[in-house]
Amino acid sequence: MYEIILGKHAKKFLKTSEKIIRSRVIDKIKQLAENPFPTDAKRVLGEVEKIYRIRVGDYRITYILYHENNEILIVDIDKRAKIYS
Repeated sequence: MYEIILGKHAKKFLKTSEKIIRSRVIDKIKQLAENPFPTDAKRVLGEVEKIYRIRVGDYRITYILYHENNEILIVDIDKRAKIYS
């Protein structure tokens, strides 16, 4: 099982989002801790680091996987239009 670390933007999103969205995102993050490569995970192209993303409805969770430390850094959580800009 991987340890989840929330980045600054991810923490801010979880604090300010609606309760229903927050609970869906948290459930997906918990699943990510058990399986860091779910079937809907895709690599974000154009980035230097290997950043992956998963969908939660209209929202995207971007994360970096550190195998050697068994950690997943949740970089950002936001709507699709905002997350890639």
